Amino acid sequence: MCERAEFLRTLDDLLQPERFKDYGPNGLQVEGRAQVAKIVSGVTASRALIEAAIAAHADTILVHHGLFWRGQDGCVTGWMKQRLALLLAHDINLFAYHLPLDAHPKLGNNAQLGLQLGLVAQSHFGEQDLGCLGQRADGRSFESAHELAAHIQMAIGRSVALVSDENQVIRKVAWCSGGAQSYFEAAIAAGADAFITGEISEPQAHYARECGVAYLACGHHASERYGAPAVAAHVAAQLGLAHEFIDIDNPA
Repeated sequence: MCERAEFLRTLDDLLQPERFKDYGPNGLQVEGRAQVAKIVSGVTASRALIEAAIAAHADTILVHHGLFWRGQDGCVTGWMKQRLALLLAHDINLFAYHLPLDAHPKLGNNAQLGLQLGLVAQSHFGEQDLGCLGQRADGRSFESAHELAAHIQMAIGRSVALVSDENQVIRKVAWCSGGAQSYFEAAIAAGADAFITGEISEPQAHYARECGVAYLACGHHASERYGAPAVAAHVAAQLGLAHEFIDIDNPA
């Protein structure tokens, strides 16, 4: 067990949220018990995750997608009221880190996605250097974008949307988890043969075809399942806390 303030300091020291211009607040979003003993980690602070954390007797939740985002109207009604009511009734702390949890060089979503896919980052690109550019850890190439898509599907258990030249050899791979479709042009400029992210929007299919760079979308949630549990496990081990990752299925 540790004090909530010590838990927050440990997370902030690890993830350095002050380095990032983000879309919402990072750190403690909802205050619960003063002492932390058991953490549940997950991707999103959904009602289903909060209910699962209550059933798991957790006092603290750590997520990538928190409750509060820039541009919200600030009204505590509907789904927001339901989630907050559960957290407050059970005195559960909610911690959320968005871009800082994407960016950590070893434990973040991008580093952990690369680890799952057997990729090693050699440089970074895009806004706030969140995108990773590298190659297979074994030094080999993918003979085609279809081979890369099959590799991703096997590694993360999720089907992949692919736009590519069927005969293209993939040597340099760029990736950025979640909704990073806007990073595609920067990946092309960085020299990538393929770009992996969570989502695809209408323009990216045209860019892929016109620029000869494969685009692979493997799901926003599916690409961001790895950072929160890696960070939570690391901090739990450091502070002597219990930890459980709960993955709430999401087709997006």
